[in-house]
Amino acid sequence: MIRTKSLAAALLAVLALAAVAPAASAAPSVTAAYLTNIRVGAHPTTDRVVLDLSSLPTYSYTVGDELFYDPSGKPVNIPGTKFVDLVMQGATAHDDNGHPTYTGPQTFNTPQLTNVQAVAVIGDFEHVLSIGLGLKHAANIHVFTLTAPNRLVIDVDH
Repeated sequence: MIRTKSLAAALLAVLALAAVAPAASAAPSVTAAYLTNIRVGAHPTTDRVVLDLSSLPTYSYTVGDELFYDPSGKPVNIPGTKFVDLVMQGATAHDDNGHPTYTGPQTFNTPQLTNVQAVAVIGDFEHVLSIGLGLKHAANIHVFTLTAPNRLVIDVDH
């Protein structure tokens, strides 16, 4: 009987501590660059894809023979023979509550452009945002940032 009383007393003590302890909360979100728009434009020697962002993330890109959705790994089906996979670290297309900051299409064709045939959002997971481009053929690619407003620009030679 003494053992049961001491176990009950210990349980009550733990519950009392839990009641006065500060509630645990989710860690604050890392400040992310929010994607707000994707635009395309035709220029005399290049096709331009512009990503409007709230701030400028770090980025890298690769050119390959296929694209895959991140993080599922499923193949992306957009027109093209070569593909650009642009990955932005610290970027997302939704806010901390899951509401989209980019409300445009996830995939769209670009018949007004010479080499870029399609653009797709191919990943948006844990502040890693990926954009894929489908190209008619391999070409020189120049990626750079501009400010006021913040944007990431992808120029693809014709």
